[in-house]
Amino acid sequence: MRILRAVRSFPLPVRLLLVNQLGVNTGFYLLIPYLAGHLGHDLGLSALAVGTVLGLRNLSQQGLFILGGSAADRLGARPVIIAGCALRSVGFGLFALGDSLGVLLAASALSGLAGALFNPAVRTYVAHEAADRKAEAFALFSMFATTGALAGPLLGTVLLLVDFRAAALTAAGIFAVLTVAQALALPERAVPPPPRGVLADWREVAADRRFLAFSLAMVGLFGMESQLYLLLPDAARRATGWEGAVSLVFLTSTVANLTLQLRITTRLQRDGPATRWIPLGLAVAATGFLLPLAAPGLPGVLGGVLLLQLGLMTAQPFVLALIPAFGRAGLTGTYYGLYYVVSGFAAALGNTAVGRAMDSAATAPWLLCAALGLASAAALARLHRTGRLPVPARPLPSEAR
Repeated sequence: MRILRAVRSFPLPVRLLLVNQLGVNTGFYLLIPYLAGHLGHDLGLSALAVGTVLGLRNLSQQGLFILGGSAADRLGARPVIIAGCALRSVGFGLFALGDSLGVLLAASALSGLAGALFNPAVRTYVAHEAADRKAEAFALFSMFATTGALAGPLLGTVLLLVDFRAAALTAAGIFAVLTVAQALALPERAVPPPPRGVLADWREVAADRRFLAFSLAMVGLFGMESQLYLLLPDAARRATGWEGAVSLVFLTSTVANLTLQLRITTRLQRDGPATRWIPLGLAVAATGFLLPLAAPGLPGVLGGVLLLQLGLMTAQPFVLALIPAFGRAGLTGTYYGLYYVVSGFAAALGNTAVGRAMDSAATAPWLLCAALGLASAAALARLHRTGRLPVPARPLPSEAR
């Protein structure tokens, strides 16, 4: 009931975008986790070809986030969200219907470009509509995304009992429904004419030293979060010798998010500015990588997952709420776009470094992740102490709304 009341307290566009995010993650996770197996086993592609198809999707999404953000600033977030959902529907449909390498590469590129369009655009729209309640809105956003990330693989597992094409066509259908729903129901918002060109906007954001310092300091968060899909599942599997232990990692993370995210965000935003809680969240997340060293075995791994998730829940809504405060209102999408470009490359580099550490010594990846997180926490704390972070508007007390 608490969650429903919080959702209903936001305007219709925010509620629509929360449901949209649930659908986006459901459609994404019912297909993508099984794509490599389909390419390699069903279609018989070589490992190089499989890597190329998967890598092209990541590259086209991570590298073009700033393009999607700028499009949202100039055209308005609504048409960019609709275009992104439509493109992903086409891309996932091609995965279902095509089996030549050319078609699969086109499907991968379109799917990645779609994510580059709607991800920064959705956050821009939510940030504008939520006004001084951005952190709470992004906390709910995280919960809907998590629910979709849980439902997607479960639905995908069932559909794979038919075949991969059934899963891909269902994913394409979900994005087609989202496209129509946003086109019919998401209100259009007027966009002031931009005062100058796209390149000038990019130069303005790239020259914002405070924002660049903030984005680089956040590298630890991206690197730690991506370990939910690499180091922690591997540790759970090794600790038990049971493949199903991986599901306990995701179950722990999901249950914690759905039960605690909103409570943590609403409590913390009453007790201080966003910039105070971001380094705390990073530090808590970092300690999650020390717990498995102190308490080997599955309980230690799951305890580490819980600490990591608590840290992420503490920091992330405030991070997303803080980003628009760095620049002028007409550049919110561009700021989100550049932030996600940095996050994408940081996650890729982090996984590479952790992967190498996993091959070297048992303790190395845990110490590396903890050091990365603590270094980021220290960097954010320094930015906070020296007044180099903006201070977004605090939400009004509930009785004053």
